[in-house]
Amino acid sequence: MYRILIVEDEEPISDLIKLNLEMAGFETDEALDGRTALEKINKGNYDLVILDIMLPRMNGYELLPYIKEKDKPVIMLTAKDALKDKIMGLDLGADDYLTKPFENPELVARVKALLRRKKGKEGIIKFDNVEVDLTEKSVSKNGEEIEVTPKEFELLVILIQNKGIVLTREKLLKKVWNYDYLGDSRTIDMHIQRLRKKLDTEKITTIYKVGYRLEE
Repeated sequence: MYRILIVEDEEPISDLIKLNLEMAGFETDEALDGRTALEKINKGNYDLVILDIMLPRMNGYELLPYIKEKDKPVIMLTAKDALKDKIMGLDLGADDYLTKPFENPELVARVKALLRRKKGKEGIIKFDNVEVDLTEKSVSKNGEEIEVTPKEFELLVILIQNKGIVLTREKLLKKVWNYDYLGDSRTIDMHIQRLRKKLDTEKITTIYKVGYRLEE
């Protein structure tokens, strides 16, 4: 079941969106301000975020880049209908934009369409004879499934999606574990070692004092 975070400071509107999405078969969560939303995004696993612009504690424009770091689709939902506001939201990474007042069936339809597009972009990614199914969250080599932990899976996906690019330990910790690098690299190093062993590959190379790179 898809899980959607509703970030809207007007509780009656948020509750109405929640009701309509749950009637359409979605699981939902709510945040009434930007800071709470950021905490939920860092801790939770959401498939899509519905984001209002005018929020207390942290507005939608400020929050949007953090959501896109997680590669989550975003529908901006706002009373601001000026063209420049829409352009700003889309430039910052919003995938769709809906102006209040709106019809709930339209919002649900846009959510479904955006999730279909997201699913279509996912599918399978590969390097050499290793295949990663992003939908099923499975890894196989030469057609034989390899058991990996959720964190190993996330780490492998990031490496493949950034093939040929050096990824610092700071970036990997932030993206996979959601916390800042404090000088202790054991968590990253241990997971990389396990991935190398499970995949029987030397393509994941260590860049001295920097991080790791998946070679082309």
